[in-house]
Amino acid sequence: MAFRRRNKSYPFFSQEFLIQNHADIVFCLVVFILIGLMFEVTAKTAFLFILPQYNTSTLTPDGEVSLYQYGWRDCVTVLFYFFIAIILHAVVQEYVLDKVNRRLHLSKSKHTKFNESGQLCVFYLASSIWSLYILITEGYLSNLTSLWENYPHIHLRFQVKFFYLCQLAYWLHALPELYFQKVRKEETPRQLLYISFYLLHIGAAYLLNLTRLGLVLLFLQYLSELGFHIARLVYFTDESHNKLFKVWAAGFVSTRLFTLTLSVLVVGFGLARVENQGLDLETGNFNTLLLRMTVLLVVCLTQAWLLWRFIHFQLRRWREYRQEQAARKRVTVKQQPKLVKRDAGHHENGVIKAENGASPRPKKVKAP
Repeated sequence: MAFRRRNKSYPFFSQEFLIQNHADIVFCLVVFILIGLMFEVTAKTAFLFILPQYNTSTLTPDGEVSLYQYGWRDCVTVLFYFFIAIILHAVVQEYVLDKVNRRLHLSKSKHTKFNESGQLCVFYLASSIWSLYILITEGYLSNLTSLWENYPHIHLRFQVKFFYLCQLAYWLHALPELYFQKVRKEETPRQLLYISFYLLHIGAAYLLNLTRLGLVLLFLQYLSELGFHIARLVYFTDESHNKLFKVWAAGFVSTRLFTLTLSVLVVGFGLARVENQGLDLETGNFNTLLLRMTVLLVVCLTQAWLLWRFIHFQLRRWREYRQEQAARKRVTVKQQPKLVKRDAGHHENGVIKAENGASPRPKKVKAP
């Protein structure tokens, strides 16, 4: 299975060989794990990679339900879906984005941004639909008090735990993709900071048993980011279509305000009134004043940083717009026809008279 066209062959295990064939290598590892399911000796180990672990069966009025907790074996599952994310990244790049890029004929800088927005659009769209489905089926949107009631939420349904494992796997896969995609050194710090923020917030929500609040905040964040990257893709196809940025700007500010309000409501007021107070690692209870204030501080600082970047982005676009308008005005002035000035004085009987009444001196005509 080849994901990229080979224009040139490189020595085995060289840098260019790994970059060019990384998706094929990872695909072979995934197939090797899946083959392990076929044999009884290795099936148990293969299931450790593929399925979430730490499940317990609980009897409910609807029947027997499997609930999950987290543990160190989740790292093995995250590793497997880390490989899956690399393969899906290569598939989207090869069979969708590269074909569109060849038609648009973008510059190198726009080509990189187009690929970034295209990959993130696919991920944000899938994650937004998935998280919304979980919020509706679990009833978190219809009953907001369920976001903090009965804390700690150590027992997770399969779809909730699988969602968080896939989120961690995707953002971890984004780290080696910086190397595989040959991201410029100027862009690397921004990308690393961006990825680190997502890993920090998703990991904290998963480990601190704030998965319900995390689902709502991730849905809002992904929906806002999806609007931005769709607007950027449309702008790259036709630079006159920039009205979607205004729609995204309104949604971005609303998302920041709603995120801050919901975080204060759940962490600051809801968890403060829960009966289970104190730190207990065995039961997964982290409901202490220090941890609640730390979580609120991290959320507030993150939202403030995002707002600062948003304001900086809007000011830069405004300056670029003013510079373009000034350049257009200068071009228009240069293209205007110049008026021909007449000589000073007035005409009298077909002869130009100077201002003092004297006739101008006649020019001498050279002999041919």
